[in-house]
Amino acid sequence: MKHLIDIMEMTVEEISQLIETANDIIANPEKYAQKCRGKKLATLFFEPSTRTRLSFEAAMYELGGNVLGFSEAQSSSAAKGESVSDTIRTVGAYADIIAMRHPKEGAPMVASKKSIVPIINAGDGGHNHPTQTLTDLLTISREKGGFDDLTIGLCGDLKFGRTVHSLIGAMSRYEKVKFVLISPDELKIPEYLKHEVLEKKHLKYVETADLEAAMPQLDILYMTRVQKERFFNEQDYMRLKDSYILTPDKLRNAKQDLRILHPLPRVNEISIAVDDDPRATYFEQVRNGKFIRMALILKLLEVK
Repeated sequence: MKHLIDIMEMTVEEISQLIETANDIIANPEKYAQKCRGKKLATLFFEPSTRTRLSFEAAMYELGGNVLGFSEAQSSSAAKGESVSDTIRTVGAYADIIAMRHPKEGAPMVASKKSIVPIINAGDGGHNHPTQTLTDLLTISREKGGFDDLTIGLCGDLKFGRTVHSLIGAMSRYEKVKFVLISPDELKIPEYLKHEVLEKKHLKYVETADLEAAMPQLDILYMTRVQKERFFNEQDYMRLKDSYILTPDKLRNAKQDLRILHPLPRVNEISIAVDDDPRATYFEQVRNGKFIRMALILKLLEVK
């Protein structure tokens, strides 16, 4: 595997190996402190990010490497009209590996065809976010001990949520997984995802607009925000942005071993009163993101 553009490019075995490495990093951080000494990661973020960009940077620093790059398109030659291909060819002359976020779907794929160094897709529009999915998988694995026989509720913006699309694809390869898709009609998952993944693989799923009714059966609740930046019409965003707000009261009938995940940032879809609930795992999820990205960097750089 030279690049990571789409989580479905990775085999189940490769994902298991990354999770195993991440768990070893968590247990033995000193063993990895100089693994990437002399290596450079370029972070090319054409779209705003806090967690993903800083997570990549922290991951490389903790491996003993260095980081260069930019955090917005206006800080790069893209503002002058430079193409993605030219940017990648240029930065590849300075760095050993590139993490790239771009608002246009498919931009990291284009970059990977021109790059002489590994490309990691750090999010491309509403399409893919494979390292967030790896973060989610590491979190689920550590909290649940595996992936089989889980009922996963995905709530909120299932139409534009790239993290949702990637997670459904990744989890579809495990045994006896069921999905509960919770959203208003306007934000249901895209039809192609239903046909090409859920129905093609004969997976059990239900669509509902009722979060509280779905709650008792869930092992994982994956909350998402309604993303203002994906809407063309502000009126539609304002009408839908508060569709689901998770409160302690709504967790009344949830399982005691439920785990609540969220790719963050949250706006108000999870009340801060939920943060102290032992089932809330979203800040641990953030921490796990650094470790799985460390494991991924090691794999793509072929560091033993």
